[in-house]
Amino acid sequence: MALHQYQVEVHWEGNTGTGTSSYQAYKRDFLIKNPQKSSIAGSADPAYLGDMTRWNPEDLIVAAVSSCHQLWYLHLCAVNQIQVLSYVDHAVGYMQDNDPIKRGHMTEIKLRPQVTLSQNSDVNLAAALHEQAHHECMIANSVNFPIHCEANFIIVAA
Repeated sequence: MALHQYQVEVHWEGNTGTGTSSYQAYKRDFLIKNPQKSSIAGSADPAYLGDMTRWNPEDLIVAAVSSCHQLWYLHLCAVNQIQVLSYVDHAVGYMQDNDPIKRGHMTEIKLRPQVTLSQNSDVNLAAALHEQAHHECMIANSVNFPIHCEANFIIVAA
């Protein structure tokens, strides 16, 4: 059993001159950095005074779940002779705010991949592999809310 480590630096970029002297006085902007990777510009959700042009933590958790599922799914298709020609996920996450017990929290993520397969692929097996991908996904195994997958398949001549 291997233990993997992931490191990031999150730099706050929102000091407008007076720091956090008041709730309105600062920006929520941050930059996620790692010396070997491209930086990610982030901010809070616009509902919390964030910059809508930057990725927010809620976007990033939806992206993490979707991309982890996608990578496992592509692996499983490759080892099961399912030829995936394209894969686009239109994932959406839902967050409940102001819950008196849990406070703000993600309630679910819906993965809605559109998967294009070659005509010689087994569509039933391709559909079943989404469940296995969900089971294998490390991110899905780390969250405490449901993740649903509503895959759509397009079959084309290879």
